[in-house]
Amino acid sequence: MQAADTGGFEEFTAFTAADEHAMRLAIDASRTALAAGNGPFGATLATPAGEVLLTAGNNRKTSGDCTGHAEMVLVREAAARFGAQALHGATVYASGEPCAMCAGAMFWAGVGRVVFAATQADIDAALGAPSLPSACAALLRAANPPVRVDRELLRGEAAAALRGA
Repeated sequence: MQAADTGGFEEFTAFTAADEHAMRLAIDASRTALAAGNGPFGATLATPAGEVLLTAGNNRKTSGDCTGHAEMVLVREAAARFGAQALHGATVYASGEPCAMCAGAMFWAGVGRVVFAATQADIDAALGAPSLPSACAALLRAANPPVRVDRELLRGEAAAALRGA
């Protein structure tokens, strides 16, 4: 586990069992997305109290929507099913480091914390696909208000899922 970029928040101590559970759901969603022919990415939404509300996978290819990244799908579905208020202060667990588009969507939705597993370097190594490198933590730390970003939770498991393992 790597130290979190706290973005002005209290110092990070450790991931919890609830964090690991939510991230494993995101990693499972990434495998499901890959099996359906999409990019191997998943995301989970949890309330500020830690209750899991929703899990979504990348659907870019099957939907024909270039914005069908797992985090975007998650934000859209959560707002439609639970109302926009459900996202305020919530945590999004992403199997891979969110891109700038997804980071922006989570910020505008009012997400309070983002936790990701695989890093951009892991994604590049596994997929070799075009990428829009962005330091998710730096982008969200600079936001007003800042969004807390914790990274590399279950990184090895997520990186294996990127490779289809």
